[in-house]
Amino acid sequence: MRVRLVGENIEPGIYTLAQALRKAEELEVDLVEIAQDADPPVCKLVDYNKFLYEQKKKQKELKAKATKVVVKEIRFGPQTDDHDFNFKLSHAKKFLQDGAKVKAYVFFKGRSIMFKDQGEVMLLRFATELEEEAKVESLPSMEGKRMLMMLAPKKKK
Repeated sequence: MRVRLVGENIEPGIYTLAQALRKAEELEVDLVEIAQDADPPVCKLVDYNKFLYEQKKKQKELKAKATKVVVKEIRFGPQTDDHDFNFKLSHAKKFLQDGAKVKAYVFFKGRSIMFKDQGEVMLLRFATELEEEAKVESLPSMEGKRMLMMLAPKKKK
């Protein structure tokens, strides 16, 4: 059987399988088949353990570079007053500047569920206050006893 041999410190060409294995032993590396569908199949002389190590290293680097999305939650009640609203608003601005998403929600307890409109007004007011720092990902919607809205930081130019 004949193979096309490539790799470092080797004259690329077509060799018999026995010659390719002998070359690999001489250079103390492994003979790895990289394209079996080619005619003749392509093999490479490479230190396989070193190759695997470098692959893992590349994967680790890519994983480290991937951005991790942080979601911060801010909870309101349907009757939250202005001072508390402004306090939570300042926290939300800080979270958005740090690059985190903000999940703002109004929690309805007991009979307060009758004031859904107040909750929606509060969340929309919250969104308009954060207009310069954030964009609304999802408008206020009910999920059980909570009305929630997602905000994401705007891209910096």
